[in-house]
Amino acid sequence: MQTLLLDSDDVDEHARMADVISAVEDAFGAYERGDAQMPAKSYIDLPQYNGDFRSMPAYLDAGEWDAAGVKWVNVHPDNPTDHDLPTVLGTMIYSDPETAYPLAIMDGTALTMKRTGAAAAVATDYLAVPDATSMGIVGAGVQSYTQLEAISEIRPIEEVVVSDLDDERVQRFIDAYDDEFDVRAGSISEAGHCDVLSTVTPVRDPVVGLEDVGDHTHVNAIGADAEGKHELTDELLLESTIVIDDHKQCTHSGEVNVPYNEGTLTDDDIYGEIGELVVGQKAARTDDTGVTVFDSTGLAIQDVAAARVVYEDAREHEAGFDFGLIHTDT
Repeated sequence: MQTLLLDSDDVDEHARMADVISAVEDAFGAYERGDAQMPAKSYIDLPQYNGDFRSMPAYLDAGEWDAAGVKWVNVHPDNPTDHDLPTVLGTMIYSDPETAYPLAIMDGTALTMKRTGAAAAVATDYLAVPDATSMGIVGAGVQSYTQLEAISEIRPIEEVVVSDLDDERVQRFIDAYDDEFDVRAGSISEAGHCDVLSTVTPVRDPVVGLEDVGDHTHVNAIGADAEGKHELTDELLLESTIVIDDHKQCTHSGEVNVPYNEGTLTDDDIYGEIGELVVGQKAARTDDTGVTVFDSTGLAIQDVAAARVVYEDAREHEAGFDFGLIHTDT
C-alpha cells in the first residue's frame, strides 16, 4: 500500500466545493446523531516562540462512508515578519478507519479554508432567505475568497459588497471576482445589508452592530477563533437567532465567547447547533425569522470530511505523489 502526499495546490484542486459542502453537512449530521468521535482540541503553548500547536482528531460515520484523521496545526503570529512563513501551517493525516493505514498526508491550510467556507455554506442554506442574491464580506483576507466560493454554490449570488480597512486587499478581491459577480467596495453597513454577510476579521472590539444589518440578513461569524475575539456587538447577537457549530468550542473561543462568559448572553439565547437543523430536530429559517447568526469555530469532523473528498478525488484523477511510508511483508 502507498500513502498519497498532496500539497496545497492538490488540495485546492481536489477539494471540489460542492462535494465538500455535502460532506461537511453529512459530518454535522453524524455528530448530532452521535455517530462521530471528536475529542477536545488539545494545545501545546510555546510562549518562547510566541506560538502554539493544536491537534484536532476525529472519526465520523456518515452511513455510506466513514473516515478518520487528525489535523496538526499552529498559530505563530511572528512567522510572516521573522521567518517569511504563514502564521498558520496545517498538516492533515487521513487514515483508513478499518486498518489505521495512513492513506494520505495533505496540506491542512488549504483544507481548512475550504471546509470553513463549506460550513458557512451549509449554515447559509438552512438560515438565509431562499432567494438570497447579495452577499457582503467584512474582511478581505484569504478566508473571504472561500466564503464567496462556497456560498455562491448554494445561493444564486449576483451582487457582492466587500469591506476592509486595507484598500489594496479590497482591490485584489474585486479583481479576482469582477468577471463572475457585480462586486464592489463598500462600508460595513452596506455589506451587512446584503442577504448574506460573512465576517472574517480578527477583531476583539466588535465592528458590526444591529444597525449594520438588514431585517433578514444571515450572518456567518467566522473570524472569532480564540478567547476574546468578538466581531458582532452584543446587541446584534441578542436580537438574532444564533446557531452554533459546537457549544464547548463556541463558548470558549467562538463569536459568542465574550458575552457568554460575561453573562450577557446565556444558553437561552442560543437557538441550537447546526447539526440539529441538518437532522431536522430544529426548524431552519421560517417566514417569521429575522436576523440569523452562525457562530463557526471549525470542527475536526469538518477537516476529516473534507480530507475524504480530497483523497477520493485525487485518487480518481491520479494526482499527488505516492510513497511508501509504511513497509509491510504482505
